[in-house]
Amino acid sequence: MASVLVVTGPSGVGKGTLIRDLLERVPDLTLSVSATTRPPRPGEVDGRDYHFLSEEEFEKRLVAGDFLEHAMYAGNHYGTPRSEIERASDGLVLEIEVEGARQVRERLPEALQVFIAPPSPEALRERLTKRGTDSEEQMRRRLARAEEELAARSEFKHVIVNDDLAKAVAELERLAARIVEPPKSKGAPQK
Repeated sequence: MASVLVVTGPSGVGKGTLIRDLLERVPDLTLSVSATTRPPRPGEVDGRDYHFLSEEEFEKRLVAGDFLEHAMYAGNHYGTPRSEIERASDGLVLEIEVEGARQVRERLPEALQVFIAPPSPEALRERLTKRGTDSEEQMRRRLARAEEELAARSEFKHVIVNDDLAKAVAELERLAARIVEPPKSKGAPQK
């Protein structure tokens, strides 16, 4: 089973950008593909960005115990299929919400958990608004949920404030190095 790096924080804090840069720097890491009941956004591909499931299929898989963690967020279900952990050979990165991170902490206490924080609540509100992918109602729910998630920051040993992308990625890379197997030394003498 792969070692697990959990990256969490409120929606709009830049988790996806940080992880994308991290994966370019550390090719031994694999990003887990979450399942969701929300519809795909333009350009998203089933199986690459998310496993897009109907409400019925998600519920069926939930009852069957197919998810390591799951949460309801902004009116949609999200979850990490257990099969994602089995398919990764080295380090696996989970980009999940705080509620899911708590479940992973219970089920995989050895997972390394990192909370990504915005420089300020105002900066987060601005990022979410600029994104322009949500309706007014979805935005209202995301902002309310973000307040709750920001309050959870103290639950996490590792916190990265995403106010300088290069610094934040470097810090995430430093932490990720803890879960990736060091390369086997070549030519070591055999006894």
